Amino acid sequence: NDLLVVVMVMAHPARLPYYAALAAAGSVVGCFVLYLLARAGGSGFLARRMSASRGDRVLALYKRYGLLALMIPALLPPPAPFKVFVLLAGVAGVSPLRFALGIGVARLARYLALGWLAVRYGDHAIELMKTRGPEVALTVVGVIVAGTLVYWWIRRPRPVD
Repeated sequence: NDLLVVVMVMAHPARLPYYAALAAAGSVVGCFVLYLLARAGGSGFLARRMSASRGDRVLALYKRYGLLALMIPALLPPPAPFKVFVLLAGVAGVSPLRFALGIGVARLARYLALGWLAVRYGDHAIELMKTRGPEVALTVVGVIVAGTLVYWWIRRPRPVD
């Protein structure tokens, strides 16, 4: 959806609200399917997807922060792990209306911001990607790999003395 919104808005900047609304609506529909599957599967679904301690931590986020625990990840760009929060919303029993409104508002804000950035910086960004695309892509991949390695190093099991 992100790329589609950028391409469409750059071709027709005046239609930004329309494209953002359609992308947000499509995201709500897609997320709602996952939500319903998780809601029907309940805790058994959660147990098959992640460890009990991790699932308990994320469910505690829903109890403590409510819909913000879903809306914040909905605002983040890929590769942020958003679908796990959608699944956990179903398991946590978030009401369908609150779920749809939360996703819809967050995604609409995200796509409006993305479309505005495309209108504002689109031509410059395309030129940058033409001239420096491989370097930018390799830098992004390098940062992701380095971050993953640091995360694994910090989380590695430590020997007991």
